[in-house]
Amino acid sequence: MKKWTVDVPDKNTVSKLTFGCGVSSLTAAVLAGRGYSSPESVADSLNVDELTDPFQIRDMQEAADIINEAIDSGEHICVYGDYDCDGIMSVVILYSYLLEAGADVSYYIPERAEGYGLNKNAIDKLCSDGTGLIVTVDNGITAVEEAEYIYQLGMRLVITDHHQQGDILPKAEAIVDPHRHDCFSTFKYMCGAGLALKLVAALDGGDYTMALEQFGDLAAIATVADVVSLTGENRFLVAYGLELINNTDRTALIALKEVAGLTDKKVDTFGIGFGLGPRINASGRFGSPKTAAELFLCDDPDEALDIARKLDQLNSERKNTENEILAEIYSMIDSDPSLIRGRTIFICGKNWHHGVIGIVAARIMEKFGKPVFIASESDGEIRGSARSFGVFSIFGALSYAADSLEKFGGHPAAGGFTIRSGMSADFRDLIEKYALENHKIMPILTVTANAPVSPAELTVQNIQGLELLQPFGTDNEKPLFYIENAVVIDVYPLSGGLHSKLRIKLGYGQFDVLVFRTSPASLICGKDSVCNMIVSLGINEYKGQTSVSIIAEDIRPCSFQQNSYFAALASFEAFLRGEELPPNYYPRMVPTRDEVVRIYKAIPDEGIPLDTLYVKLNDPRINYCKFSVSAEALRELGLVKISSADSVISKVSVNKKADLNSAPVLVSLRNKLSSLIPASAGRK
Repeated sequence: MKKWTVDVPDKNTVSKLTFGCGVSSLTAAVLAGRGYSSPESVADSLNVDELTDPFQIRDMQEAADIINEAIDSGEHICVYGDYDCDGIMSVVILYSYLLEAGADVSYYIPERAEGYGLNKNAIDKLCSDGTGLIVTVDNGITAVEEAEYIYQLGMRLVITDHHQQGDILPKAEAIVDPHRHDCFSTFKYMCGAGLALKLVAALDGGDYTMALEQFGDLAAIATVADVVSLTGENRFLVAYGLELINNTDRTALIALKEVAGLTDKKVDTFGIGFGLGPRINASGRFGSPKTAAELFLCDDPDEALDIARKLDQLNSERKNTENEILAEIYSMIDSDPSLIRGRTIFICGKNWHHGVIGIVAARIMEKFGKPVFIASESDGEIRGSARSFGVFSIFGALSYAADSLEKFGGHPAAGGFTIRSGMSADFRDLIEKYALENHKIMPILTVTANAPVSPAELTVQNIQGLELLQPFGTDNEKPLFYIENAVVIDVYPLSGGLHSKLRIKLGYGQFDVLVFRTSPASLICGKDSVCNMIVSLGINEYKGQTSVSIIAEDIRPCSFQQNSYFAALASFEAFLRGEELPPNYYPRMVPTRDEVVRIYKAIPDEGIPLDTLYVKLNDPRINYCKFSVSAEALRELGLVKISSADSVISKVSVNKKADLNSAPVLVSLRNKLSSLIPASAGRK
């Protein structure tokens, strides 16, 4: 379960933006909730209609001059990229331009097994191929040793990158990176392909016309796929690129849209993020990134479709592998629930594919709401990826655990690491110690509604007005809204019970709400209940008719007390970890036998999600901590099983009675209570 926050925008600001900007009340509420206070501030932020001068970026002029000289002199140039979508698109953009400009040019994209960025083996190969100038895209800013090696071999280097610089800048003819400490460009958040497009414009004298027309679609795909900030210039770039994508004559995109099922659909950022981008990324994860590059350098429709189908197959392999690893992880958790009861989650497996470890870490984080470190041991090496949220810093945790690591890197939200041989347990202990020392109260995964919405605001015209905020993405997420006191009139199964549809009464109106991946039996709010919801809003179009679409992101009974819930859950897990709680907590954690029996009898034969069971019990005497202790006792005694994959508790067939008092969690609780009784009280 996630924590809810609901922004309540200032009414005067909403009114000012509604009339000053000529937008719908819902759009104005979202803007006000995101900190916009005047029509001018909205115009400055949302109405970006061009890219800034490429020469604003430090060393862009030098890079353009050096590359143009190399073109004119016939020097062999190699464009050196990265194996993800951003790196591949960056290579295609710059290589295609240089080829058309008459350069003697090749490209090199390292395989995932080679690792990220420049490496000496690749540099040796480029030298033997007669390369005189290496131009990096989407990498290079931290390649200090590799840059020195390039010059030792008599080659030169131009770096274009969008990652943070280290303490020392590499040796190079030019280093184009907005994150250089001495770069004072106004926009810092371009991805690698965005910078490659700016470099192409710089090579063309600074005019963006050709660069945008030829490569705006590729830069847009990379911008969305690389999850960079969709603000400022990136808004313009993605909006421009989406127009090209939806009216494309690019052979590669026609083929890729076909295999992704997007041929007859309008592609938006969601279509890129979940349709086009993953198939491009799959080449670097499960095949060779050169496959995706070849697709975008191909002009033959039949050949392009063949390559696109290969990428689609690789993406299917990626999804299957991801699901296999997740299934293995869930099985490990089911056998040992302590794996998810720490302040953080660290799970290590054998021979898990490193191409999907990061995706798996993100999904486990989303599932359990904790910072996650997933590692795999292969050929004696333990490598992993980590994901976090809120104020918990992955880079901070890895730095704290540095003595147990061969190497690591990253930023607050994500990172990669390699554990020293035999030090996995030390690593786990150190990240737990870091969490305890720096976050006595751990951050809670949160979903935020941008504004409450009233029944009167749920109109087609009002919701259509939200299109002004597109394109949606990082730092400009699709808005969510809060619906309060909705009465559930009826519940309908969809897709054989995989999903649900609620008919709700809100004020004097009735609306349908879709709840995906939740069956009617698993809903936390059933027929005749009164609930609150956080929802996304859209428009249904069917046979020329439009109607309001409401999709629930989360639902709760209107009486739900989230602060009590999260405090109780934190106390339960802290007790299991052996952390000290206030003495008055322990008596309130111990369930009576009758309460445990009541919980057990309330479990239906088909099973039920834990939180749904707790809500349906609706017993004020059973707080969530006591409920969790009861469920754990039943699990320890083999009377129930709790599936970590879907958080469902179900009964287990048994042939003999179980002694409730023997459950380890209850024994531990009673021992703790006994230790709190003063010796003098015991003598009485």
